[in-house]
Amino acid sequence: MNLVAIAFSTGWASGVNAYLVVLTLGLADRLGGFEQIPDQLARRDVLVAAGLLFAIELVVDKIPYLDSTWDVVSTVLRPTVGAALGVLMAGDAGASEAVYGTISGGSALASHLVKAGTRLAVNASPEPFTNIGVSVGEDVTVLGVVALLLANPWLAFTLTAVLLVAGIAMLVLLARLVRRGRARWRRRRSGPSGTVSP
Repeated sequence: MNLVAIAFSTGWASGVNAYLVVLTLGLADRLGGFEQIPDQLARRDVLVAAGLLFAIELVVDKIPYLDSTWDVVSTVLRPTVGAALGVLMAGDAGASEAVYGTISGGSALASHLVKAGTRLAVNASPEPFTNIGVSVGEDVTVLGVVALLLANPWLAFTLTAVLLVAGIAMLVLLARLVRRGRARWRRRRSGPSGTVSP
């Protein structure tokens, strides 16, 4: 049953920063020999590739609008990495790979969509510091989730489920605020007859 919690939590974290998840799990397995982590993640080529991709994301993720472009590209990559991690962990435990791949990939897609939507809203702010703060917060949260996952999978599952629900609620709220702001802006730009003033 721990595999459900592991698949969901790993997927959620992958949807936020897939390369950091792979890098952290691989290093944890290499240094600590955790038996719930597939040995494939500790291979040198996997660690080097994950490290390079994480380094790119570390920079790109903090630049307004470039981060949203990266998110568009990652719409396929993050859920795919999440699903692959679910399959690897299930196969390592001799469980149904398709089920755990779907759980992990599904939670990765959901958290990725929340992240991408939040970033679009954050990009509406005129300064870059909000993007930097959000990006650092995401990375710290992913590291915390992976560490908690290794210590207590069900606590990690509970945390990531709460974070996913909270993220969806925040995204809905942000979308409403953006809509209201646009409506106010249009009213200000329109003259009394409803035409746009020069």
